[in-house]
Amino acid sequence: MAIASDVEIAQAAKLKPIAEVAEELGLGSGEIEPYGAHKAKVKLEALTRRESDPDGKLILVTAMTPTPLGEGKTLTTVGLGQALARLGKKSVICVREPSLGPVFGIKGGAAGGGMSQVLPMEDINLHFTGDIHAVTSAHNLLSTLMDAHIFHGNELGFDVNRITWKRVLDMNDRALRHVLVGLGGRTHGVPREEGFMITAASEVMAVLCLASDPGDMKERIARIVVGYTRKGAPITAGDLNAAGAMALLLKDAVKPNLVQTLEGSPAFVHGGPFGNIAHGTNSLIADKLALKLGDVMVVEAGFGSDLGAEKFFDITARTGGLSVDAVVLVATVRALKLHGGVPFDKDALAEENVDALTKGFANLKVHIENIQGFGAPVVVAVNRFASDTDAEIARVKELCAEAGAPCHAHELHAKGGEGGAELAETAFDLAAANDAPYAPLYPLDMPLAEKIEAIATRIYRAGAVRFEPGAARSLRSLTRLGYGELPVCIAKTQASLSDDPKKPGAPEGFILNVREAYVSAGAGFVVAIAGNIMQMPGLAKTPASAGMDVSADGKITGLF
Repeated sequence: MAIASDVEIAQAAKLKPIAEVAEELGLGSGEIEPYGAHKAKVKLEALTRRESDPDGKLILVTAMTPTPLGEGKTLTTVGLGQALARLGKKSVICVREPSLGPVFGIKGGAAGGGMSQVLPMEDINLHFTGDIHAVTSAHNLLSTLMDAHIFHGNELGFDVNRITWKRVLDMNDRALRHVLVGLGGRTHGVPREEGFMITAASEVMAVLCLASDPGDMKERIARIVVGYTRKGAPITAGDLNAAGAMALLLKDAVKPNLVQTLEGSPAFVHGGPFGNIAHGTNSLIADKLALKLGDVMVVEAGFGSDLGAEKFFDITARTGGLSVDAVVLVATVRALKLHGGVPFDKDALAEENVDALTKGFANLKVHIENIQGFGAPVVVAVNRFASDTDAEIARVKELCAEAGAPCHAHELHAKGGEGGAELAETAFDLAAANDAPYAPLYPLDMPLAEKIEAIATRIYRAGAVRFEPGAARSLRSLTRLGYGELPVCIAKTQASLSDDPKKPGAPEGFILNVREAYVSAGAGFVVAIAGNIMQMPGLAKTPASAGMDVSADGKITGLF
């Protein structure tokens, strides 16, 4: 018997009307704006009206260093929300909106999997409510206003060799990483070097996800630095009088999107910054609304704890004044074996190998220690596959116990919420019992270079940081310009704790190479680029899109 694909499971599901989901969550009909029958925007007044209400508990979902296949972090987030609902808890999940780049690139769908998905899965993966397109348009509006200003006399004095604002596109298009614009003669603009990033890496996306309300969003947009004068003074979106028009394009995108899980529990899917090249979590507005409406909110951070979780603690939670009551750390037996030396081969990773798993546990242990270092209780969630043996699962639990973390293997993919009852009970109990605030990794008054070194040595386990001359100059300049007390957002590979994707396991004593640094003043952090990480991904020889299709009657196939 053939196993149903994620899209087939989603297509067979019976969804509640979105008004019913909203009502069960405690939202009135006047507080939502339906986008068809099964998705809606939530009006921001819904959060304002509940500002004095108590917050529920916050459970953060992160992961060990993933394989290229992914370890099921979104699946675990969705399934955990479903499992908590089965326990009688009013649970709300918060996840990011999928980017079209990875959807058509390597991952296919990005809305969970199996019996733990957010629905309508096809809509969420393909355009959804248009938020990412709005971010793309607002970002590129700023680019066009800047180029028009330069063309019409450059009164602000842009040094065209020091423009830092690239254009964006929500596709994996390596051909656009480095381009020339303004060619073709005087009437076509001023020639200069340019480049594209993927929309998920846009500062506008970060602004959308870290803003507290539309007014704050517009103020943050105005602070975006797009370039510098020849004397080194920053030029901002506010200087270009762009903030109002950009905020206009984002007036609906700033409202959280309400959908449902496969089991009908509520879910906010809003915003989409990547964890490896941006700060990696959905919008603060959605988080705060979920905390007001639910007993417990489950939120996902991108990639491993070295990326998304660290940034959630040091950027997102600090910006939004959030507590982190418990952390669920996702692992798989196959990832442990890969980090223990088994080659990246599906058949090889499916074979029982307790020795390799034991060796690869060094990677998971680093992630456990990372979370414990922030002062948050952690439970390990093993996303169990059919090929995992009882001996392998028992060994993971034994090793986790030695590291001071409870561990549960779940079957959320095959059984939905029913397959994660023990995990849900432990995660909620840890959260309910935790009243201690988490501890950020570094104080904001620490110098920028030292903040980067703190993350590199304490989270990645680097021996030292090498700042390339340009990066070192940028950090000194940003400090002089008044940006020295911002948190830092390191962009690096997700495939290793180091900046080298070919270093699995738990490398120690390596040199983290920082080649570039710049300020995202609107988002409120300084970005450090480590290693060869690209802000515009590329497609593989055979991308996921090759297996996708739509029939004459509109039925989608191949979307994972």
